[in-house]
Amino acid sequence: MPDTIKTITNDKMVWHNITKPTEKTVEFLSKKYKFHHLDLEDCLSKIQRPKIDEYDKYLFIVLHFPYYDKESDSIQTDEINVFIGSSYVITLSPGNKVLSELFNKIKRSSKLKKKFLGSTSGYLLYHIIDQMFAACFPLLDSLSAEIDDIESAVFEVETPKDMLKDILSLKKDIINFRRIIIPQRMIVPQLEHKNKKFLSENLDVYFDDVVDKVEKIYNNLETLSDIITTLNETNESILSHNTNNIIKILTIFSVIMLPLTFVTGFYGMNIVGLPLADHPLATGIITGGLIAVVVGMLIFFRYKRWM
Repeated sequence: MPDTIKTITNDKMVWHNITKPTEKTVEFLSKKYKFHHLDLEDCLSKIQRPKIDEYDKYLFIVLHFPYYDKESDSIQTDEINVFIGSSYVITLSPGNKVLSELFNKIKRSSKLKKKFLGSTSGYLLYHIIDQMFAACFPLLDSLSAEIDDIESAVFEVETPKDMLKDILSLKKDIINFRRIIIPQRMIVPQLEHKNKKFLSENLDVYFDDVVDKVEKIYNNLETLSDIITTLNETNESILSHNTNNIIKILTIFSVIMLPLTFVTGFYGMNIVGLPLADHPLATGIITGGLIAVVVGMLIFFRYKRWM
């Protein structure tokens, strides 16, 4: 058996958890379980569409789950492939943390091993899928916390910031999350209607619970999407308002400077006969006039509520 295959066995069942499947892994599964070669090829290919393939002796399930990637600082997709027969469950993943932790937890506990491997393969599959979707809620909480931080920054009146980069980054994560979850909404409900040799009727209520989780995740994502869109619009409105205020101040300043520039430019001409040019108090008179113009314009702007 290849080293990448970890196994939990019980009297009734076996769970093989395969991390980063290889050609040797596929060859082992082909010889031992006689899976269809197209399903085995899917296990080695990247990002298959979520699906359920039904055969007489087993089901092949492809599901996608979101996870936070620290290197890219974004939400990425993990593909989980599952083979389920009457006495076995085989999971293949690129190294999903939640799946590995669940596997190790059951392997270390004889009580959990008896509980989940002492029943049917369908019950073990339910528990695996349920835990994978349950792990989505901390991600949702993290996104909600980021939205709260952005909201506080957007509505910071004293020191408004341009939060466009943060908003777009968070919006990208929400879009990726939704893109992952939407196909699962169609796949998970199908588990209730598949081969009852593996998924017995008494499991319907359990898979209904998983469907409820998926719907709750999707609804939360819709809410977060609406909030981040609104925050983006609000951020743009606030920035636009602040920009308009700055432009208004600069415009008032320019308008005030216009007559001053005209007068100083007029008296800067090197010609004879300028008004008050020979008056001994010409400088004081002109300066006083300029000050009067400035004060008059400020009073007028204030009266009009332009400033």
